[in-house]
Amino acid sequence: MRFILPLATIFLLAGCTAPRPVAPPGPVTVAMPALPPPPPKPAAVGPDWRDWPPTPGVWSYRRDPRGSIALFGPAYGEAVLVLRCDRAARMLYLSRAGDHAATLTLRTTSLTRMLNAVPTGNAEEPFIAVAIKPGDPLLDAMGFSRGHFVLELAGTPPLVVPAWAEIERVTEDCRG
Repeated sequence: MRFILPLATIFLLAGCTAPRPVAPPGPVTVAMPALPPPPPKPAAVGPDWRDWPPTPGVWSYRRDPRGSIALFGPAYGEAVLVLRCDRAARMLYLSRAGDHAATLTLRTTSLTRMLNAVPTGNAEEPFIAVAIKPGDPLLDAMGFSRGHFVLELAGTPPLVVPAWAEIERVTEDCRG
């Protein structure tokens, strides 16, 4: 009991502190969440094609009555590049959007080739295409290029396309 009375006095005195002054009402500042940084600007196309930014898109593969086909383009969008195997003709066709005969430049890590493309398709879906024999080393160069290859057509942005398995799959379908 000797300790209770002094202890109680200490607690009572500790509770008797002077009230803190209240700040006068003023403008309320609400912290806003930070805005996300702006998306990075596309890299400038420099002199070395291996440093060019990739064309957005994915490859897809399917069989059709003529053989098989690999399509590259935005997911759920229209293809911008097509590789088709026509088994009856024993020929592969590489196509991209275009409406007049033109020279395409195809660059891979192992070779660069100029190809003469001719119009195919129709007025609603103009494409140009080149025919490639199944044994042409260009097909393997595309399929095994380190990371990607490039297809250039004057007056249009280059297609910087990933070297995925769909290319070799269509090629083997025509060779087999």
